[in-house]
Amino acid sequence: MRILFTGGSGKAGRHAVAYLAAQGHRVVNVDKVPLNHPGVSDRLADITDAGQVYDIMGAYAGYDELEAGTGVPSYDAVVHFAAVPRLLMTSDNECYRVNTLSTYNMIDAAVKFGVRKIVFASSETTYGVCFADGERKPEYLPVDEEHPVVPEDSYAMSKVVNEVTARSFQCRSGFDIYGLRINNVIEPHEYQRDFPHYIANPEVRRRNIFAYIDARDLGHMVECCLKTDGLGYQIFNVSNDDHSVDVPTSDLIESFYKDVPVKPMGSSETFYSNKKAKDLVGFEPKYSWRQILGK
Repeated sequence: MRILFTGGSGKAGRHAVAYLAAQGHRVVNVDKVPLNHPGVSDRLADITDAGQVYDIMGAYAGYDELEAGTGVPSYDAVVHFAAVPRLLMTSDNECYRVNTLSTYNMIDAAVKFGVRKIVFASSETTYGVCFADGERKPEYLPVDEEHPVVPEDSYAMSKVVNEVTARSFQCRSGFDIYGLRINNVIEPHEYQRDFPHYIANPEVRRRNIFAYIDARDLGHMVECCLKTDGLGYQIFNVSNDDHSVDVPTSDLIESFYKDVPVKPMGSSETFYSNKKAKDLVGFEPKYSWRQILGK
């Protein structure tokens, strides 16, 4: 596929881009800084500027595409990961502006250019737990896509708005637009560096609902979405199968979720359900911190 990918130089994006390139896709990375990945073209742009978005959507991916003499090829898919990636990096209103406007511009341009497959990054923060003022518990466990989304902060608000924007464009166009509520992204080197601290202090994982997603498995999830047609508008939680601390599920429930309704769960099963992604697009996460640390 010929894929326009935004935010491919970021923490999550660079692994997803590398995964897609390894599967043989032609990927153009749109970001403010280059990725410099072999076989991937970089295009520097401010995607809050609709003019730049429209220009890139209708541009060559590389010099080689000039050779055919048949004009600019169309993109088969747009994957939109670019964003202010968390709270407390910019002013709140700038975070909200960048994240909502860039998403509107990307989906608007993709639809008008006839790109029928759009995948965009939403967030675990939409459930209101991660950046709550004080402790907020989920309404039930495991958290699935039907759980209410009532965030308090500008970052999570922007992600909820982006989901509504995507749903509106899908309703009008009939194209496939899939949103990924991505959990805490973990790169391979972070297991040895960070997880011993998580194991010793499991409470530090409460705001992430004790869940995580390996960056490589996130790339796999993106391709699952690209290969699955006809689902219309969908939102998917994206997480690995297990939780991120070396404590049995029952003990975590007793310590942190005593008053929360809980469905029957396995001894290390994630509290951030990925069942829908498995059922609808064939997501099969492969990695676990337990493989690396021998737990």
